[in-house]
Amino acid sequence: MYLKNTILQYFNHTSIDETWGEPNNMHPDEVVHLEHDGKVLLVDQNGNGPQLPIQGRQEEAEKLRLPTMAEIERMGIEWNAIRETRIVFGTLVYRVIKGYPKIDWPKQWAWKDEMIADNSVHPVAREAIYRSIHRLVSKVMICNDAGQVLLGKVERGHFRGFWTLPGGYMDHDEHPSIGCVRETLEEIGLSIVLEQNEPLITQKIFTDEGISFVSFTYRSTWNGDIETLELQTEEISDVKWFTPDDARNVAVSYFDKEALRTL
Repeated sequence: MYLKNTILQYFNHTSIDETWGEPNNMHPDEVVHLEHDGKVLLVDQNGNGPQLPIQGRQEEAEKLRLPTMAEIERMGIEWNAIRETRIVFGTLVYRVIKGYPKIDWPKQWAWKDEMIADNSVHPVAREAIYRSIHRLVSKVMICNDAGQVLLGKVERGHFRGFWTLPGGYMDHDEHPSIGCVRETLEEIGLSIVLEQNEPLITQKIFTDEGISFVSFTYRSTWNGDIETLELQTEEISDVKWFTPDDARNVAVSYFDKEALRTL
């Protein structure tokens, strides 16, 4: 959230035109996020690179950005395109191509973690870094001895009004096996013990915004009475036992569907 807030504050006080000068110096509509093991290629507004950010720099003494394909070609760097991300700032739309360079590790390039705290680095580059960070989700399939699985009806977030497995976003510095236990206790008032199986790990980018989600889904067994559960009703309005087939039919989350296929 720090980087996201930084970018928003940047646009609240400064326009692209004010920062990048006359129209011929404006940011290209299409750039390449070229990254190799934490190192990212930055160029100046004339396409010269590599350039290095300065963490904590407040003034905009230099103007650094991601390179265009033509600029990379001029540097003689061969690379493979991986995917495209669409970044929208108000009426401005940018196309960012994520790529991997076919070179040895470029120690002279910028560390991606140092780009986010330099005001001279263009918001498109900082937003591209922000979107390249995985969002981590931890969930659990709670089953009973009858072979049923417990789902909760969600009252907020992406899946409001639908049935999902207990769980949610992991806290910072939280192991996924701790996250789903915490979320289950918070959401439905149930303290669970996980089975010793390794979690099912799934990953997917759902839209052209390019944000990657990674889900860890564990298993637990519980044979109690759901009427005794104390639900956090502003988040979960109901819980219900489902057969695996019925659970797969009502589930809308891609990660839940993938996990439920293993039952």
